[in-house]
Amino acid sequence: MSKLTIRGKGKPDDSTEKRASGDALPGVARALRVPRLTADALRAFREMPGSDTEPWDMLISAMATDEQSSLKLLAERTGLPFVAEPRLSESALRFYELVPPNVARERHVGGVESDGRSMTVATAQPMQPDFFTQLEEHLGMPIRLVLTPRGMVQSLVNRGYEKRQDLVTEIIEEMPLDERAIASAAGSIGAGNDLLALARQGPVIRLVNMILFEALRRRASDVHVHPEETRLNIRLRVDGMLVDAFSPPLSLAAAISSRLKVMTELDIANRHSPQDGQTTVRVGAHKVDIRLSVIPTVHGERLVMRLLDQGQNKLSLDTLGMTQEMQQELKDTVDRPNGMLLVTGPTGSGKTTTLYSALGMVDRNSRNVMTIEDPVEYRLEGISQMQVNVKRGVTFAAGLRSLLRQDPDVILVGEVRDHETAQLAVQASLTGHLVLATLHTNDAPSAIPRLLDIGIEPFLVTSSLLGVMAQRLVRRLASPEEQQETGDRYRGRMGVYELMRMNDELRQLTAQRADGVLLMEAAKRAGFKPMIEDAKMKAAKGMTDEAEIKRVLS
Repeated sequence: MSKLTIRGKGKPDDSTEKRASGDALPGVARALRVPRLTADALRAFREMPGSDTEPWDMLISAMATDEQSSLKLLAERTGLPFVAEPRLSESALRFYELVPPNVARERHVGGVESDGRSMTVATAQPMQPDFFTQLEEHLGMPIRLVLTPRGMVQSLVNRGYEKRQDLVTEIIEEMPLDERAIASAAGSIGAGNDLLALARQGPVIRLVNMILFEALRRRASDVHVHPEETRLNIRLRVDGMLVDAFSPPLSLAAAISSRLKVMTELDIANRHSPQDGQTTVRVGAHKVDIRLSVIPTVHGERLVMRLLDQGQNKLSLDTLGMTQEMQQELKDTVDRPNGMLLVTGPTGSGKTTTLYSALGMVDRNSRNVMTIEDPVEYRLEGISQMQVNVKRGVTFAAGLRSLLRQDPDVILVGEVRDHETAQLAVQASLTGHLVLATLHTNDAPSAIPRLLDIGIEPFLVTSSLLGVMAQRLVRRLASPEEQQETGDRYRGRMGVYELMRMNDELRQLTAQRADGVLLMEAAKRAGFKPMIEDAKMKAAKGMTDEAEIKRVLS
C-alpha cells in the first residue's frame, strides 16, 4: 500500500499540486461561471502567492465570496453533494485507521461512511485531484466526494480520530491510580487555553484512563468529579455508598473535564450550561458504557459518570436475593398475556435489573419483546431495544407509540414519568400487551395513588394493573475470607422486595381513590408482606445486618 504523506509540510511537489492549481482551476472557474476570472486573470492567478498550495482559498478570495456560498455553487454546477454537517458512521473507521491525522487535517478531508466498496469523503478543498487519486490508492477503494465547509470537516476529522483511538479505549493495562501517578500527570500537563489540545495530551489521556480503570477495579457504579474551592475531589459510588477515592490538584480539573468531553463528543468550549454525553471503553473482553453528565458550579464543572458493564451476565433472581416464593409469584404475573406490572423504588434501587430478570422468564421465541429505555443498560438476545433520545424527538411517549405499531407481545417501559407515557402504557396493557414498567414510589401500595395523581382514571388502573413490586438494595455481608482479605465488612448488594398483587378489595379501594395507608392495610389482609420483613429474614440468615437495614429502610 502506498504511503500517504504531505510533502514539504503541506506544500505538495509540482507534479501534484501545480496540476491541481493549473489544470483544475479553469474547469472549476467554468463550473462556477465566474465572469470576473478571464483567461488573463487565470494566468495572473497562477502567479499569485498561495495559488499553488491553497488554490481553492485563493479562488474564493478572488471571487470576493464566502466559503459556504462557493461550495454550494460548486455543488450545484458539478453535481457533487453539498453536506453542511456530515454525520460520522462507524463504517468510515477504515479512513481514520489508514490516513494519518496530519494529512487529513492539512488536506481538509474526512471519511464519512463506506459501503465496503467505496468511501464517502468530505472535503473543504476540492481543487486537489491528484491527492484524491493518491487517497483512493491508499484506501484501496474509490472515493465519493461531498463538499463541506472547513470547520465541519475539521470537526468530522476530530470525531473520527477520537472514535478510532479513544471512543473505545483499551484501559485494561493501566495501573491503578495512586498519588505518584497523579503528581506525575500534573507535572506533565502543560498550561494553556487550547482545551482541545489539552484534552489530547498523553498525560491527560493516561490520567483519565487510570481513573476509569480504578473505578472499574473497585466495582464502582458512578464516578463523581467534584471541584471545590481549594481541591478537586474524585469520589466513587461503591455498593451504593459514595467514598472519597483521591484528590488531584485543582489545576487538573479543566484537563479532566476537557478529556471526558472529547471522549463523549460534547462541546468542550461550553463551560456554562449542562451537557450530557456517552462513550464506551473496553476492559479486556468487556465493553463498558459511560454516561457523562456535566453541570457548571461556582467552582467549575462538576462531572458524574455512570458506568454500565455491557459484558456482565444478567443476574438471576436467586443471585439478586429474591425468595423462591416471590419468584413464583412474579413468574405467574409475567406469564399473563396482558396487563401491567410495575416495579417501584428510588433511583439506583435495581428496578431495571429486576425487570430484565423478569424478562428472562418470558418465552422470547414465541413472544415479541420490545423495550424503550433511558439508557439501555443491558443488551439481551432476542429483544428489540430502543434508546430514548429527546434531542431527536424520541421520548418515552413517542417511542412507546412507535413500539405499539411493531406488533409487540411484551413491552418494557424504562420509566413512567408523565401522564402521556402512563396513559399509553395502560392502554397497551388493555389491548393485549403485557407491559412491564418502573415508577418512583416508596412502597408498592403507593403506586396506585401515584398513577391517579399522574392523571390515570381509577377504572383504567383497576382494569390494567396486575401487581406492583417495590424494592431496595442493601449491602451484603462479606464472607470471613473476604473480610480478612480486604478488611471490608460488606461486599456487593442484594435486593429486598415486596410484591402486591391486585385483588377485588384493592380494586374496589382504587375505584374509591383510597390513599396508600388503606391500600397497605388491605394488601396485608390478603397476605402482602412489606419489604422490611424480607430484609429482617435476610439479616437473620446472616446475609446482611440490622445496621444496613436501618440505613436503607428507616
